[in-house]
Amino acid sequence: MKQSLSATDYPIYSLEIGREETTFDSVDAICGYFRACIEAHRSAVLITEFDHYSHTQQLPEGHIGEEIRAAKNVVFCFGISLPKPELLACRPRSIGVAETDAGFVISFMETPMPVANAAMEDWAAGVRNLETQAA
Repeated sequence: MKQSLSATDYPIYSLEIGREETTFDSVDAICGYFRACIEAHRSAVLITEFDHYSHTQQLPEGHIGEEIRAAKNVVFCFGISLPKPELLACRPRSIGVAETDAGFVISFMETPMPVANAAMEDWAAGVRNLETQAA
């Protein structure tokens, strides 16, 4: 197997949102909001929602940080381009949503596509101070 390193770094974006800063009251509600954002996007497609907390909790050797109350990933793909077969290793995308005692942490890994980053940043910022809460 050949190992290669990408010349580009992929930093993680994260946004901490206090309970008083959002109308959302659960990880499930925030995941529903992200699903709606993905479904409304012209080139994004929803793949699945993964309950990372439940999965890790069921493992005999699983460990969950004390501050984490719930944790899910919304898995999707923008599908705008696939220039090289090796880039499948970097796909699909995921937005993580964790609940802590203080509120929520939204996180995702930066993409090499500015359009995708801008969309995910907008979606994450939309969790804060929404006028109406998603069901």
